[in-house]
Amino acid sequence: MFRTAIRHLLQLALLVSLTLGGAWAQSMPGVDVQTAQARPQGTTSAAATQAAQAPAAQAVPKPDQYILGAGDVIRISVFQNPDLSLETRLSEQGQITFPLVGQLALGGLTTQAAEQRIAKALKDGKFVLNPQVNVLLLQIRSAQVSILGQVNKPGRYPIDQVGSKVSEMIAAAGGVVPGASDIVTLTGTRNNRQVKLEIDLPQILQSGKTELDPVVQNGDILHVDRAPLIYVYGEVQRPGVSRLERGMTVMQALAQSGGLTQRGTERGLRIHRRDANGEVKILQPRMNDPVERDDVIYVRESLF
Repeated sequence: MFRTAIRHLLQLALLVSLTLGGAWAQSMPGVDVQTAQARPQGTTSAAATQAAQAPAAQAVPKPDQYILGAGDVIRISVFQNPDLSLETRLSEQGQITFPLVGQLALGGLTTQAAEQRIAKALKDGKFVLNPQVNVLLLQIRSAQVSILGQVNKPGRYPIDQVGSKVSEMIAAAGGVVPGASDIVTLTGTRNNRQVKLEIDLPQILQSGKTELDPVVQNGDILHVDRAPLIYVYGEVQRPGVSRLERGMTVMQALAQSGGLTQRGTERGLRIHRRDANGEVKILQPRMNDPVERDDVIYVRESLF
């Protein structure tokens, strides 16, 4: 009897403890009872943290300064008026047809100015008392980029997506051809000033340095030049023209040409290099000296 009474008292105490613990967890704001019981103290859910950060990382800032033009696709929404939500494309005249209002000219306006024009039309027509309008730019068709040089399909390409970058536009042109340079030259206008940028594609794609991949704008010109070349002749196994690789030295350039012949000598090495003024200078390099674009390397015959 005594042991049975002790067992009942212990079970009752355990039940009270569990009940009070669950009530405490429910009373804490933002705490899920099941999560709090399943998760050890002092730990957080990595998946929950990543899920919370993912939208912020993928969000694309709204292009407030972009000028709308023919062919652009926009999404219009009016707060608390779902019947007025619309996804449409600007006509060749830069106009859209909006419910209740009719024809509206939005071409030549920024997205903010378009919001104000739509809101004014709804208010002036007494359709909505205090309209709150949001215009989201979905696709850019009026803006185009010219892609020239050593690409598979040179030509003019529309900027289909907001925030399109140089590497994406080169991909749209079919990529670069064999023998093309690693550098893409961008010329355009930023803040009413002419700019010229050199974009290193391998550094972006292989090293993941996306911050070096600028966003293109309407009217930009992308040019891919041919790969830089060097010329090797004289006492080498395979004289001729070859591609200048990154950081190439004189020794590597000679190795690319098959090395010296039995009659060639390292002491007879000469480089003919054109300076900024167009004058050709003759240099006597060492084997570890760097080679520059359009260098002409000559290997003399040994006298002994």
